[in-house]
Amino acid sequence: MDRTFEDLVAEAAAAPVDGWDFSWLDGRATEQRPSWGYQRLLGQRLARATAALDIDTGGGEVLAGAGALPPTTAATESWPPNLAKATALLHPLGAVVVATPDAPPLPFADGAFDLVVSRHPTTVWWDEIARLLTPGGTYLAQHVGPASVFELTEFFLGPQPEARRLRRPDDDVAAARAAGLEVADVRCERLEMEFFDVGAIVYFLRKVIWIVPGFTVDDRRAQLRDLDARIRADGSFVAHSSRFLIEAHKPE
Repeated sequence: MDRTFEDLVAEAAAAPVDGWDFSWLDGRATEQRPSWGYQRLLGQRLARATAALDIDTGGGEVLAGAGALPPTTAATESWPPNLAKATALLHPLGAVVVATPDAPPLPFADGAFDLVVSRHPTTVWWDEIARLLTPGGTYLAQHVGPASVFELTEFFLGPQPEARRLRRPDDDVAAARAAGLEVADVRCERLEMEFFDVGAIVYFLRKVIWIVPGFTVDDRRAQLRDLDARIRADGSFVAHSSRFLIEAHKPE
């Protein structure tokens, strides 16, 4: 027998959302992954680095799963629930986790790292990345691209024409070059996401808070009921994430 709307929503509203592990959604939602395999590329770069920094590490899961870490490895994070999780996960691997604000400067010296990485950074501070890199150092990151999961955003908030123009890869390439970096690689993909019950969407919006800023179940209950009816009729709700890989180097 199908679970009721109230049961699905209550379960998702009570689920913990700290860290960057989405296993709660197993069997309830799917998302295609970019073809380049960011974590595999990260592991290759870490193997060659002597000092690495992971910006906006989340719960540390991606860095922890990438392989052996360089002798000096640091990670930054600003959200307290993620800080505790990342510290527990990364400290045993030899990485220090540093609490930072969502704005520069980061608490490291100029040229402190030959590798700076990030997966889905909130904001990319290109001048700060250039400052932190040694000459010849590398920035490797997977960024969120334009209009990512906007099917959900616009379902709840209506059309967002101005927001659709943000996070374009060309803008980041120009900003990286303006900071004095040489861009070596840019790859972009749009990837299908599928949600199979309204609880999966509630959990996702509670965890990925920028998709529908200020989302709460109470404020959005009427729309969630409409979404529940739509999923029951169609079998799922389909959206598309936008991702791009960027690699840049600081000149020797």
